[in-house]
Amino acid sequence: MASADEEPRVRPPRHFRRPWLRSERPVPRGVMRPLESFLELEAGSALLLMAAAVAALVWVNVAGGSYEDFWATEVVVEIGPLELHEGLGDIVNDLLMAVFFFVVSLEVKREIVFGSLRERSSAAVPVAAALGTMVGGAVVYLAVNLGGGEPSGWAVPIATDIAFALGVLGLAGRRAPTELRAFLLTLAVVDDLGTIAVIGLFYSSGLDLGWLGAAVALTFAVVGLQRIGVRH
Repeated sequence: MASADEEPRVRPPRHFRRPWLRSERPVPRGVMRPLESFLELEAGSALLLMAAAVAALVWVNVAGGSYEDFWATEVVVEIGPLELHEGLGDIVNDLLMAVFFFVVSLEVKREIVFGSLRERSSAAVPVAAALGTMVGGAVVYLAVNLGGGEPSGWAVPIATDIAFALGVLGLAGRRAPTELRAFLLTLAVVDDLGTIAVIGLFYSSGLDLGWLGAAVALTFAVVGLQRIGVRH
């Protein structure tokens, strides 16, 4: 028991306690906070991306079979009657890339609402540039391959690798102007949307009208919620 001269030790309320990530425990202090600081540096993330690309190129050229086997590794997740069977490559393409494009789209929206793309004339420039690069890439490909190559692959060069484009820009860090980043983001997003449309129209066996209708309905639902003032 505390003596009369000692003040009782009062624990702070739960909502005043330091969150786990900001605590002095070994994992937050030694792993999580340094990782968080590294990810906040665009140059660091860009270097990590470039290093991974170089490692993948070396791996696939030295031992291509093991590289393909690694990405074909099946991941199985079972929760009661629900089962998920996907390869590692499919998880990256269908899940992680969706998260990546979601983040990029948020950045583009921020530029449209608050940044350098608020004026339609400013936003029209990267959109026109995206359409120009798509048409130009397809024309150059057809000019090279019509004589005896594979002309049906004309849609391959029209896509911009947005991850690498942002990685190269990230190497410049804060020295790169924000207008350049907004321009490149908008160009890459419009380019990739156009590429998806080309794949759906010219390379797919058919459109699933049910899922397409669901996507359109959700888009209208989001617009409706925005119009009535829902912000959360």
